[in-house]
Amino acid sequence: MTKLERLHAILRDHPGLLVAYSGGVDSTYLLAEAVDLLGSQVAGVIADSPSIPRRALQDAIKVASLLNARLEVLQTVELDQPEYAANPVNRCYFCKTELFRKMAEMASTQGFKALAYGENADDALEFRPGAQAAVEFQVLAPLRLAGLTKSEIRTLSRDRGLPTADQPAQPCLSSRIQHGIPVSRTALLMVERAEEAVRRHGFRIFRVRYLHDQLGLPVAKLQVAPPELDRLVSHWPKIRPALIDAGFNDASWDPAGYEPPAARALK
Repeated sequence: MTKLERLHAILRDHPGLLVAYSGGVDSTYLLAEAVDLLGSQVAGVIADSPSIPRRALQDAIKVASLLNARLEVLQTVELDQPEYAANPVNRCYFCKTELFRKMAEMASTQGFKALAYGENADDALEFRPGAQAAVEFQVLAPLRLAGLTKSEIRTLSRDRGLPTADQPAQPCLSSRIQHGIPVSRTALLMVERAEEAVRRHGFRIFRVRYLHDQLGLPVAKLQVAPPELDRLVSHWPKIRPALIDAGFNDASWDPAGYEPPAARALK
């Protein structure tokens, strides 16, 4: 049995499925396959909170429409939880707990029988506190169970013509804030505005990190993917003022560039 056949078997065994959907590579592919196999017996659920960029939310809604998927937008309030707002290293656990709790409530009231999310076979290489929340709420990980890796999911997405096939990873805005610095709506908005400014200069893979200086004031550190570093030098005179306009007290860029966590884990 191929990995794809294994995935199809897992999905067929779970009609009445709620899929946690973010619009990213993995969850989009999972939702697409589930819709093909289960039709109206599947629905996607996307969380809407201040930690989700407005652009990303709207793009995800458009993609779900292209898939002919039923999509529910749930308002989540993880930011109101002190455990999450304190920004510990396991912050994602509290976020996923909030999402899965609301999905479980929806499943109970609307007759869905199982929950699923887009964890893949490579994710075990990373520190993912949200996986513990998935265990606690008995959330299925069909891609991981089928043994599908990130690169395989991208290839299969490309074969299907999904617009997310080559999309860079898009973790939530809270991931830009240094652990221990409280997550607030103001900080998240600053990061969102700053990253939109960088994106307007044509950069594709990057992060604007929210840090504190010695006085406790917010400062930005821009990290871009190594292939794009050469362009950053010429654009920096315009990008730096834009980051300060977003609300940061000062801004710098990282000469080492940006490297995704998964790439670091493989070294």
